Amino acid sequence: MKTIQISHQPTKPELDVMGVFEWPIWQKEASEFSWHYDQTETCYFLSGAVIVTPDNGEPVSMGQGDLVTFPAGMSCHWCIETAVSKHYSFS
Repeated sequence: MKTIQISHQPTKPELDVMGVFEWPIWQKEASEFSWHYDQTETCYFLSGAVIVTPDNGEPVSMGQGDLVTFPAGMSCHWCIETAVSKHYSFS
């Protein structure tokens, strides 16, 4: 089963090594939608609060200060509770 990986509150040096602050930014208001990841996405939440529920999986909460990796091939449902701003990178 494909799982979401979360690093809560990584340090700025850790983020700098990954080049996080050079990645594009995605923003979205409070909303709900289904999503499928064709590629692995790594993102760093600048603000917001989200619950992502993988198909046939348990809900995962994430938000400001979290570094999250969504695996390629995962389908899920996003519930954005508080408007989100995040850096993101696909690989």
